[in-house]
Amino acid sequence: MHKVGLKSLLVFLFDLLALVFAWYAAFWLRFNFSWPEDYSDTVLIGLLCLSPAHALACWLAGLYRGLWIFASLPDLKRVLKAVGGTLLAMVAYVVLLTPQPPVPRSLVVLFPLLLVMGMAGGRIAYRMWKEHRMFGALVCQGKPVIVIGAGRAAAMLVRDMERSPDWRVVGLLDDNAGKWGRELGGQRVIGAVDSLPEVASDLKVRHAILAIPSASIAVRRKVADRCAQAGLQLLTVPALEDIMSGRIAVNAIRKVEIEDLLGRETVCIDTANVAAVLAGKCVLVTGAGGSIGSELCRQIAHFAPARVLLVEQSEYALYTIEQWFAQHQPQIPVVPLAADVKDAAWLHEIFGEWRPQVVFHAAAYKHVPLMEVRNAWQAVRNNVLGTLNVARCSQSYGAERFVLISTDKAVNPTNVMGATKRLAEMLCQALYSVSNATRVETVRFGNVLGSNGSVIPKFQEQIACGGPVTVTHPEITRYFMSIPEAALLVLQAGSMGEGGEIFVLDMGEPVKITDLARNMIRLSGFTEDEIRIEFTGLRPGEKLYEELLADAEHTRPTHHPKLRIARSRPVATDLVREVEAWLEQSASPTDQAVRSKLQHWVPEYMPADIAAVAPLQSNSSQQA
Repeated sequence: MHKVGLKSLLVFLFDLLALVFAWYAAFWLRFNFSWPEDYSDTVLIGLLCLSPAHALACWLAGLYRGLWIFASLPDLKRVLKAVGGTLLAMVAYVVLLTPQPPVPRSLVVLFPLLLVMGMAGGRIAYRMWKEHRMFGALVCQGKPVIVIGAGRAAAMLVRDMERSPDWRVVGLLDDNAGKWGRELGGQRVIGAVDSLPEVASDLKVRHAILAIPSASIAVRRKVADRCAQAGLQLLTVPALEDIMSGRIAVNAIRKVEIEDLLGRETVCIDTANVAAVLAGKCVLVTGAGGSIGSELCRQIAHFAPARVLLVEQSEYALYTIEQWFAQHQPQIPVVPLAADVKDAAWLHEIFGEWRPQVVFHAAAYKHVPLMEVRNAWQAVRNNVLGTLNVARCSQSYGAERFVLISTDKAVNPTNVMGATKRLAEMLCQALYSVSNATRVETVRFGNVLGSNGSVIPKFQEQIACGGPVTVTHPEITRYFMSIPEAALLVLQAGSMGEGGEIFVLDMGEPVKITDLARNMIRLSGFTEDEIRIEFTGLRPGEKLYEELLADAEHTRPTHHPKLRIARSRPVATDLVREVEAWLEQSASPTDQAVRSKLQHWVPEYMPADIAAVAPLQSNSSQQA
């Protein structure tokens, strides 16, 4: 405290000296650099009157709260406030005391101008001297880097990087031609983003930083392509809301991830409508620890539910999501329930005790090849029986809404997993046709970025190990959306449904997996010569192209631009009874028997060629 008080005292004395300088210099300038002897009394009395007024004005303006090393625009505003107060005191001196000879009128301009120059200039000079002492040795030491963008975030980044021993900004690029040739933070805006390869070659640069936090996905892709052409590693700054809130500094740069290029524009939902469905309600989520289920829980928490029931088979996943609530949303009561959706008796106990009003069913087996060989019956039990159990409980215990999370693989399925999800959709339609007290709805979408077991984490691991990156087929494509986007649209669809609908999410344009692999290799700083791509052939049940609507279906729009409703063929009401009778058998049928039965109920299901699977099955038979 003593050191801080001493510094404040020194600053105060400096401001008084600035007052003396400005007052005397103003008279000196007014009389053409010669001192007017007859004004000595006027000058001295005026200085004695202004000194206490100036001290009070500086204190009221808060000048001694800031640190000089961080002197900036807010400090200049405080200086102007203090000078304004001192100027009022000077006017009062002139009017009330009427000194003789009178104070020249030009001092009303000269005096405050010189005072501002002295007080503000001293602070700026000190900051420049201090920063030179602290960071001057860092100049020209860091790795050269090009900053892409010449806006507010870029200005903050350039300023912060002046103090960094790791980076040295050598120029900026921006597509706004009006900024070309100008300087930002002492760095020149060289040209457009398209010139990046040439600029990088001229300046011997290996890194670029995208300093446009609000850049669209199209802009990010364009910059990534230019960096790939130039052989540069692309980095980016945090999101604008994180920078402006102060949670993350602008210089907390990170590598550009594939999610930055595949993601889409921010999703807007009807929050009032969603809140009306969730606020104050008891909400149950199955598969609550999975990729989609856990994000659903996090998004649901924003709408103030009365309670969230976390139903999850995996103990660790259940613990993880329960701990998230404890840390981030402790005010929301949660009930972690270790439960298997195939256990109808335990589900009845859960529903009977807690009476959930809104149910999101995200629990499912989703890995296509794993469910195709030896696990077909388990896929049926988990995806079909599990859905039937949860939907039936929702109806029996008076839930207002039941929402099934489905998949694009349910459309014209070529694998067991997709066929089981399509059969689950059909059962939900049949249940709603019999009893519509509970609004039973389905939401269908494609792959989500970074979900458990998805292709992106797999590619990241393969690149980290030096390759190769394995792709099943050169032409294979998939739809992608971010996990938060999928969860938000599920909530939006769940709040819109009247019952019996299959909502189809707008998945955008399909992405070729080969291009995805190439982009991930480049973003990791490698070339395809260093990390090669290897084609391994389609896996059991896998198809080249995913679809979001079956051939016999058509859609109708909703009031949300990213949601449409599929009109599928009618489902027989006796389907539930037939499927239940099949599921009650004690023996586990063979994979082929499961496929045959699924084809009976899901005629669009056309199993892919499983010749590659046959040797595995014959070998296991011989071993048995």
